[in-house]
Amino acid sequence: MPTNHRILLDNRPEGEATASNFKLVTAQTPALAEGQVLVRHHFLSLDPYMRGRMNDSKSYAASQPLGEVMIGGTVGEVAESKHPKFQPGDKVVGMGGWQEYSVVDAGQPGALRKVDTTHVPLSHYLGAVGMPGVTAWYGLVKIINPKAGNTVVVSAATGAVGSAFGALAKARGCRAVGIAGGPDKCKYAVEELGFDACIDYKLHKDAYSLAKALKAECPDGIDGYFENVGGMVLDAVLLRMNTFGRIAVCGMIAGYDGQPLPLANPALILVNRLKIEGFIVSEHMEVWPEALTELGTLVGSGKLRPRETVAQGIASAPEAFLGLLKGKNFGKQLVKLV
Repeated sequence: MPTNHRILLDNRPEGEATASNFKLVTAQTPALAEGQVLVRHHFLSLDPYMRGRMNDSKSYAASQPLGEVMIGGTVGEVAESKHPKFQPGDKVVGMGGWQEYSVVDAGQPGALRKVDTTHVPLSHYLGAVGMPGVTAWYGLVKIINPKAGNTVVVSAATGAVGSAFGALAKARGCRAVGIAGGPDKCKYAVEELGFDACIDYKLHKDAYSLAKALKAECPDGIDGYFENVGGMVLDAVLLRMNTFGRIAVCGMIAGYDGQPLPLANPALILVNRLKIEGFIVSEHMEVWPEALTELGTLVGSGKLRPRETVAQGIASAPEAFLGLLKGKNFGKQLVKLV
């Protein structure tokens, strides 16, 4: 059986996460039991939600256990199978974690899904045509529910979720405005992702300055907002929301190190009768087929051109993850394992 390099959560962060929170270990992959599949991972997905799982605190999901492989989405190839529905060579997506191989009980619903790489690259099933893409789809379609001509805004606009959101919004006839960090990301958002405008939040020292920029790019106000960041960005958007606007709350990366994120003007929620709804996309599996079909079509037709930042080798995962939390990645952050 092959040797498997794995990264464990060794200890919990106190404040900001560091590379010393993780531990690289080596183990042999076990022999398969009936119904199991051995998957050789080609790519590992790194996502902001993982930072919250590192804490030992109440959240929407159980904390990452210490001494176990870090949670994470993976795509790869079946290396060996003792399940009739999977054959060696099948390309699959699952939650194999931060390791080179995983043994999967393939009979469990949703544990492993075959994917077609004819028109969609394998790695995209961890981004635009995977969990991040479906996240964007659900927040836009089911919570914001825009009409053609509406103005919608997304923070972290060039990340895996934000880039899919832009393409989905444009397909529905919306004015799509992104918020991102740096001129290169904003240029990419407009020129390649099709956003109507993108605002560089790094040029603004406070929420009122950012709100002024939003006013210039959203002259008719904001009808829907997809939240990935929180903090100053949310404060700025609230100042520009229209009456009966909708906000889909997906993430609050500004607060993932444990610091509180107070709202500057919570009364605006009442004044503008806003609908604000948080969601976890894994609780809405019923929409995944419809969402993935649309996302796959957008990628296959070239209307969604996602970018990827790719770190090489399992040992690079901790530093790549810490960079993701600081916005150093451009598009979807992956680790290439083969």
